[in-house]
Amino acid sequence: MPAPTLVDTHVHVWDVTGGPSGVTYPWLTSGPLHRTHTLAEVEPAMREVGVDAVVLVQASDSLAETDELLRVARRAGLPASVVGWLPLADPDGCRRELERRTDPRLVGVRHLIHDEADPQWMLRPDVAAGMRVLDEAGLTFDAVAERPDLLAQVPVVARRHPNLTIVLDHLGKPPVRSGWAGEAAQRWAQQLRDVAAAPSTVAKMSGLELAWGGAGAQEAVRPFLQHALDCFGSDRLMLGSDWPVSTLRGDYADVMGGLRAALDRLTPQEQTAIRSGTAQRVYGTGA
Repeated sequence: MPAPTLVDTHVHVWDVTGGPSGVTYPWLTSGPLHRTHTLAEVEPAMREVGVDAVVLVQASDSLAETDELLRVARRAGLPASVVGWLPLADPDGCRRELERRTDPRLVGVRHLIHDEADPQWMLRPDVAAGMRVLDEAGLTFDAVAERPDLLAQVPVVARRHPNLTIVLDHLGKPPVRSGWAGEAAQRWAQQLRDVAAAPSTVAKMSGLELAWGGAGAQEAVRPFLQHALDCFGSDRLMLGSDWPVSTLRGDYADVMGGLRAALDRLTPQEQTAIRSGTAQRVYGTGA
């Protein structure tokens, strides 16, 4: 199979009726996202912009969704990997469930840490033991650190598990809309430096909170992406659409096209790394 040239590393799918696996989404109760979103729905737009591999990412802390994402990946029209969910707070259970799921498409695990009642969930000893199971299995951990307090914990987790690849989703949600010169941006910038200081971390350029379409969005996001590049280097960065959440900010072509255009000043080698090389190394995407 030829190596992919553009990987979308952050795609969600969900069936609000529960689907074959009976998945529930407690956070998804109303609004424009509260409908079924399938991979088949977005695949034509993906092909149109040149995406040739995807990573399906969990949106429910449930084994049922892990199984559903694997089912979708097996039937996908594009090569698909899965970042699912395992019970990290129960390391023995985590190991048992992992032994039951031998599909090589399962490449990583994520937990909705931003929805946890315990804001220190990532730092708990039982979760640390679960993360050691991931490390032993060669899986990654996606950290959806959408708040400054969670972003501050990522370097701690990285130091605790130096051999575990930690993927920072959405660049830790930089405050793009408030601008690069603001105090919030400078706090985020320092926290991102702290995350990147751990060599086992990588980050996704995804889920940025702005409306795409046109040069204005590209210019607004450019200093944040440049800072991420300065911190991580191109070989530790990936692109992701965050579809269908991204539909709140633009259609698929606008979002992925805007991200790609914001990278147009980089060297061809840097663009190749961010578009596909990092994803291949971290997730084995397209292998």
